[in-house]
Amino acid sequence: MSYTALYRKFRPETFADVKGQDHIVTTLKNQLRANRIGHAYLFTGTRGTGKTTVAKIFARTVNCENPTEDGPCGECRICRAIAAGASMNVIEIDAASNNGVDNIREIVEEVSYSPAEGKYKVYIIDEVHMLSIGAFNALLKTLEEPPSYVIFILATTEVHKLPVTILSRCQRYDFRRITIDTITDRMQELIAAEEVQAEEKALRYIAKAADGSMRDALSLLDQCIAFHLGKELTYDKVLDVLGAVDTEVFSRLLRYVLDQDALGCIQLLEDIVMQGRELTQFVTDFTWYLRNLMLVQASDNLEDVIDMSTDNLKRLKEEAQLVDMERIVRYIRIFSELSGQLRYASQKRILTEIALIKLCRPEMETDRESVLDRIRQVEDKVEQGFVGAAAPGNVAAAGGAAASPEKPKPQLPRAVPEDIKQIVAKWPSIAANADNPMRIYLKAAKLSMDNAGRLMVVLEDGVASDYFTQYPENKARLEALLSDFCGKEIEVDLQSIKNQTEFQDHYADLSQLVHMDIEEDDENE
Repeated sequence: MSYTALYRKFRPETFADVKGQDHIVTTLKNQLRANRIGHAYLFTGTRGTGKTTVAKIFARTVNCENPTEDGPCGECRICRAIAAGASMNVIEIDAASNNGVDNIREIVEEVSYSPAEGKYKVYIIDEVHMLSIGAFNALLKTLEEPPSYVIFILATTEVHKLPVTILSRCQRYDFRRITIDTITDRMQELIAAEEVQAEEKALRYIAKAADGSMRDALSLLDQCIAFHLGKELTYDKVLDVLGAVDTEVFSRLLRYVLDQDALGCIQLLEDIVMQGRELTQFVTDFTWYLRNLMLVQASDNLEDVIDMSTDNLKRLKEEAQLVDMERIVRYIRIFSELSGQLRYASQKRILTEIALIKLCRPEMETDRESVLDRIRQVEDKVEQGFVGAAAPGNVAAAGGAAASPEKPKPQLPRAVPEDIKQIVAKWPSIAANADNPMRIYLKAAKLSMDNAGRLMVVLEDGVASDYFTQYPENKARLEALLSDFCGKEIEVDLQSIKNQTEFQDHYADLSQLVHMDIEEDDENE
């Protein structure tokens, strides 16, 4: 006899076997008990949560000769015929492959014939959102006023694709994602029946990876058991089968990122790849790990929300003290974007390496979170007593070596154009009229003039200079701002410097020159 997959072998036969959907089971049982059975039901929810299973149990119960409190008896002739798929009273239709108008018209024609045995004809239409508009229209009238012996059960994972006219004719039941505890308890029952040994930690990881789907969990469990057949299923073995990574690796990765050790991050990723781990799963799990860090910082009483052992939770709280909330949010944003990109990417490793370098190098981005991250890093260095590297000339002098000749400072012509004089004199007010973040960068900028007589705006290397050089539209906005002020077309020459000393050594400060001219004019008056 061929092997039967766990999710098929242990599919619930009664309402009592359905896990995690008590709100739906209770309502349906009350309807059956009071004989208040509706004519059309809509079961919606994520995959593997029991929509089709509950529909089949309900269909058997309404036709059962000896129904019980928990559903069909399973022993009568009709129950056995439905279970064997030999009954004409329960008709299952896959709307994904039978989605045309003609398919629905066949159903409409069949509805007029009463059941040969039993009380009801039950039509279970799976993936009903796949029906065409014409098919929905053909179904409308029958769905609204079917014969008293007909019940429609529509099942879908994408309820938003259904027309409102269909929704208004059905009783809607939303199937929830099943909790990790519920899935773990169910798997423990099944491995006991299958005489398989497994660690609870291993089962909980499978339950977490299933993302609320009981069917996915049992499929993953089946896969893990088959890979290590006859052996105890441990946490490490589950990680091997699913291509996942232990949380200790995420802890090491976080410390590399906080230390801005891009090389350490890349080497750790190399180890993960060489171990055959799945990068998509790695990105998902690391994002989940960051989410847990964020929740730990948000509140101290989140044991029920964060699913992990007491020891791991204690370690997570310690790690949460190493990083602030804003930085965690930035990390989550970058990895969430990466998760979406990996779905269709052919070079997953390269994209993951880029994301890790972004975590270590916030200067690669110009968004608010990255700028704040850079500021916090500078503050941390100041608090630790970090002193910036000395200028190359000073280092040479300290070592006794002859200092290299300084580059001669460019001399500006005394006759500075009047338009540039006006801009320099009113520069603070001009900068104030710009929008953020341009306003911030312009206030810190230095002004000079090149040999061609153009206004030179000198910015600090990094975020400020990248804002204009990497995004030409920002430079165009600056030139438009200056042109509006002067009433003439102004062309700007953008330069970048590493520090103020470099500006003093290589550029003439135009603001001082213009200020000196103004003072001379005042004396002449």
